[in-house]
Amino acid sequence: MSRIELVSDTAATGEAKALLSQIHGAFGATPNMFRAVANSPAALKSMWGAFGALGGGVIPAPLGEQIAVAVADRNACRYCLAAHTALGRKAGVSAADMAAAQAGESSDPRTAAALRFALKLVDARGQVDAADVQALRAAGFDDAHIVEIVAHVALNLFTNYVNVALEVPVDFPGVKLRTAT
Repeated sequence: MSRIELVSDTAATGEAKALLSQIHGAFGATPNMFRAVANSPAALKSMWGAFGALGGGVIPAPLGEQIAVAVADRNACRYCLAAHTALGRKAGVSAADMAAAQAGESSDPRTAAALRFALKLVDARGQVDAADVQALRAAGFDDAHIVEIVAHVALNLFTNYVNVALEVPVDFPGVKLRTAT
């Protein structure tokens, strides 16, 4: 049970109502995470806007979803792990590749480099060094990609913290965490 109210589409008003309508249109339903965040229209606008902006960035959707599951597993966020596994599969990533990404691994060297960097950001709380950034460049990422990988991690930290701290009920097919909780 959520620690805060999950705002229904019918109870929402003003900007939150308009944003939840957009979200419902994008998903065909209104995921519980967005219903929890709708308690703050400013937070909902920030979160939904970040998803939209990054969705139009240089990081392709499959890699974004692989980053999301790696970060979710590291933070023991069952909600984001379930949601992004489903979204990754919808974006064309195989079940095996999503499971590998959950562990921060990939058989693709470029994806593996991005996942290593993302998890280093999480583990070191942003305290990476020049060699970490250089490893991304060596894997073929330019500055735009590098900044967006950081942005994907930051957005996923936001969503992980919302879902874990507020115990938002998972409304996607469950996925087993690899991390001990």
